[in-house]
Amino acid sequence: MEVIIKDSYEEMCTAAAKAVAKVLNTKPNAVLGLSTGNTHRGLYQELVKMFKEGLLDFSQVATFNLDEYVGLGRDHPQSNRYFMHENFFKFVNIPPQNSYFPLGTTDNYEAYCRWYEQRIKECGGIDLQILGIGTEGQIGANESGSSMGSRTRIKTLSKRRLAEFSEQFDPDEPLPSFAITMGVGTILEAKRIIVIAHGEAKAEAVAAAVEGPITSMVTASALQLHRDAVVFLDRQAASKLKLTDYYLWVQEKRPDAPDR
Repeated sequence: MEVIIKDSYEEMCTAAAKAVAKVLNTKPNAVLGLSTGNTHRGLYQELVKMFKEGLLDFSQVATFNLDEYVGLGRDHPQSNRYFMHENFFKFVNIPPQNSYFPLGTTDNYEAYCRWYEQRIKECGGIDLQILGIGTEGQIGANESGSSMGSRTRIKTLSKRRLAEFSEQFDPDEPLPSFAITMGVGTILEAKRIIVIAHGEAKAEAVAAAVEGPITSMVTASALQLHRDAVVFLDRQAASKLKLTDYYLWVQEKRPDAPDR
């Protein structure tokens, strides 16, 4: 696992966007795994900027989103599909038929999850999976205790997760208790993985994922097993890492290090 530390959130997003651009410029028809959350807004803004400047073309790209809340329709302002449209899709030229989402309103979740896994395979697998890290060290909705070999499925959200996003919903609106999420095993099959995290609130989770033991209690720690995973952090998110000096030394000294 490679760790890239930048001084600010903005610099981190720019570096991560350059890494995404490198994949797309190498393979214009790349399959991207996408995720949502406040951390990702800056990354998507950078990619949109590159697109508007003519530096990127998404016309051949296919995308698969990481997760979706069960019970939320595509137009619900708290759905992940809505987030992607408002922050990314409506600004770039990804063909709508090439964007896939876990469906939170299906009548047959098991069948849909099997189809989602099969569709990823039919598209050639995910070339680049973009992830964030939750405050409990989770990736997607793979809460603590999730199997390292898990596939796309329904997962019950933790009480802490519900508390974190409860303010985003109307007080009279019931919170979604479940999400459809790619499994840890599904995520690990991506050819390349980029993780972004910022802020002091994520520091403990980042340290556990990057330097802690590989355990189902911190599902992001499974990324230590991946052959090509890069973690982009700002200084605050990196503040509890033990090997910060080494990571910075590697960034400075590697002659083949890309401009991230």
